[in-house]
Amino acid sequence: MFGNRNLTICLRVIRNAWHFHYALCLVFKVVCGGFGIALLTLMRR
Repeated sequence: MFGNRNLTICLRVIRNAWHFHYALCLVFKVVCGGFGIALLTLMRR
């Protein structure tokens, strides 16, 4: 009984970690994309 509960908790933690990882990657891409666009805008002037 307790083994299944621990397994469920572990799976939930792993799932939350993956969601955090993907969200962090998305934020990083958006920030880097915005930075790249800003650099291109400055270079065009």
